[in-house]
Amino acid sequence: MSMRLPTPDDRLSRYTGWTRAHWEAMADHLLASVAPYATDDFAQFRLPGRTSRSGQVSDGLEGFARTFLLAAFRIAGAGGDVPPALLERYASGLAAGTDPAHPYAWPALTDMSQQLVEAASVALALHETRPWIFDRLSPAQQERVVAWLAGFVGRRTPDNNWVLFRVVVEQFLAEVGGPHEPGEITGGLERIEEWYAGDGWYSDGKGKNFDYYCGWAMHLYPSLWARMAGDTARQELYAARLHRFLGHYQHFFAADGGPVHQGRSLTYRFATVAPLWLGALTGASPLPPGRTRRIASGVLRHFAEHGAPDEHGLLSLGWYDPFLPVTQDYSGPASPYWASKAFLGLLLPPGHPAWTDPEEAAPIDLADQAVAMPAPGWLLHATRADGIVRLVNHGSDRDRVQDPNGPPDPHYLKFAYTSHAGPEVGEKAAGVDNHLAVVAPDGTASLRRHIEPLAVSDRFAASAYQDGAVRVVTASVVDGAAEIRIHQVTAPAGHQVRDGGHALAAAVPLDLCEGDGVALARRPDGLSSAVRGLHGYTGAGLVTAEGANAFGAHSATPYVIAEAHPGGTAIYVSLVLLAVTTQEPPAPDVRVRDDLVVLTLPGGRTVTVRLGDVPTCER
Repeated sequence: MSMRLPTPDDRLSRYTGWTRAHWEAMADHLLASVAPYATDDFAQFRLPGRTSRSGQVSDGLEGFARTFLLAAFRIAGAGGDVPPALLERYASGLAAGTDPAHPYAWPALTDMSQQLVEAASVALALHETRPWIFDRLSPAQQERVVAWLAGFVGRRTPDNNWVLFRVVVEQFLAEVGGPHEPGEITGGLERIEEWYAGDGWYSDGKGKNFDYYCGWAMHLYPSLWARMAGDTARQELYAARLHRFLGHYQHFFAADGGPVHQGRSLTYRFATVAPLWLGALTGASPLPPGRTRRIASGVLRHFAEHGAPDEHGLLSLGWYDPFLPVTQDYSGPASPYWASKAFLGLLLPPGHPAWTDPEEAAPIDLADQAVAMPAPGWLLHATRADGIVRLVNHGSDRDRVQDPNGPPDPHYLKFAYTSHAGPEVGEKAAGVDNHLAVVAPDGTASLRRHIEPLAVSDRFAASAYQDGAVRVVTASVVDGAAEIRIHQVTAPAGHQVRDGGHALAAAVPLDLCEGDGVALARRPDGLSSAVRGLHGYTGAGLVTAEGANAFGAHSATPYVIAEAHPGGTAIYVSLVLLAVTTQEPPAPDVRVRDDLVVLTLPGGRTVTVRLGDVPTCER
C-alpha cells in the first residue's frame, strides 16, 4: 500500500521538512494498512509474521490494542474529527473482543500473561477517546469492556515496567466506576521508586537494566497516569525527573534521525521519540518546542526512508528490514506497533508551539557533543561533521535477567553502541565486535557478563569485568569520533588479547583493509569502522559475516590482537573509530608506566589516565 505524504515544508521545518500533516498522514497510512488483517467485527488484527510465544489469539489482541493506541492519538488529537469508519472500527472491536460468545473474543487477563500488557494500551486509548468511543457504547457493551479490564485486579506481573500497566488500567477503571484497588495503583507507583537511579534515569526493574524502556515505559506511564488522575504532586515529581532525563536523551539521535541501536525491543523503532513528546505534553521538557519536533520528525522520517513501514504499509519484526534477532520470544507480528507511542505528540493541539514554531537545531546540528551519564554508566559522544552518535557502555548489562548459561546479550554487554551500526548476532562474529576478549589456548574467549561500573565523567568512563581467572579493567577516553580504550588485563600467560571495533554493515560487500596494526572496513558511502593498536598489540584483522547485522546483509568487524599475553597484569591501548572518512584512524602518542597511561591527542592535548581500583582521568 503506497503512502502519500504532504509536500515538505522547508520554511517551517528546515531540517526535516515534516509537519503535523506528515505525522497525521503516517498515522492514517499505518491504520489503513492493518485494516485488511482484521477478523470479524475487528476484534483482532492478525498480521503476517512469526507467532509469539503467547500464540495467535494473544497476538491478534495485540494487533487490536496497539493500533487502537495509535488510533486514539489520531482521534483525540483531531477532536474526534476523523472518518467515522475509524471510530466504528475500534468501537466494534471493543464490543466483539470483550464478548465471551464471539468467535474472536479476547483471552482473559491472567497472571503474568501478555494480555496484561495489551490491557494497558486499551485503557489508555479508551481514556483518550472516551467521548467518541467508550461513552457511545451501549451500557451492556461498556459493562463487558469494564469486566474484561477488571480482570487485571489482583493479577501477578513481572517485577519490572509491567507494574505500571496495572496502574493505568485500574486508573481507567476508577474513572468509569469499575472494580479497582487504590492500593494496587499506589503500590505500582511506589515500586518504581526503588528503581530510580538519579538524573532522570530508571532501571527497568532491579539491577542495571538501562535501555529505551526508561523513556517509553518508566517515564511514560507514570506521567500519563498523573494526567489521568489529576495528581499534581506526583505529576510535578515525574515532570522534574523527565526534565533531567530529556537533557541527556536529546543526544541519542543522529543528525539523520537514526536512534542509538542498543537494548531490547528495538523493533518498536520510532517509539523512541515518545518521551520527547511526553515532555511537551506535560510541560516538562527542557527542549525548545522546535527542537522537539526536529528530533522527533527526524526519527520518523528516518525509518520511513529506510523501509519502515514496508511496501505493504506494515511494520515488520526488525529494524529497517525484517530482522528477527532484534526481537524477543514475546514479539509477535503486531508487537512493532508499540511504535504507536511515537504519535503521542498528536495529543498536542495543532496550535501548540511544538507544531507551529520553526524547527530548531538539535545539539548534533551545532557542534560535537560529549555527554557523561553516571546513572546508567554511559558516555555519549557525537560528531557534527558526519552526524553520528556513539554510546560508550560502562554500566548497563541487564544483569538481573541475563541467562547465566547462554551467550552475553549483544544488545547490552558491548563496550559501545551507535546510531549507524549494530552489534553482530551470528555465532561467527558475535563475540568480536566491541568486546575485549582474552582467548585461551583452546580458543575459549572470556565473556563480559556482568559490568562493574567504576567511573563516568567528562569524556571519560571506566568499568571492569571478571570471568574466572581473567579480569579486565577498561577506561575509555573519547575525542571527537574516536574512543581510546585502555585495558588492564590480568590473565594467565600464553592467552591472546583481542579488542574489536564496531561491526559495520551494508547491503553490498564492504571494502576491507588490514595491516601495520590497523584494520578497517568501509561502506560505499564512506562510513568506516576501524581499530588501531596503540600499545601492546601485535596484529590486526577482520571478521566478516552475512545475515548477522540489522543494518545490512554484509558485515565486517575490525579488531586488533596481542598474540601472547605475558602472564599477570599488562596494559593494552587501542583506538576505535566509526566515522565517515577516507583516512585511517590517527595514532596518538601513548606512554605507559605501571598503571599510568599518558595520551597525547591530536593538537597536543594531554590526557593522563591512572588505572587501579577506581581509574581516574586528568586533562
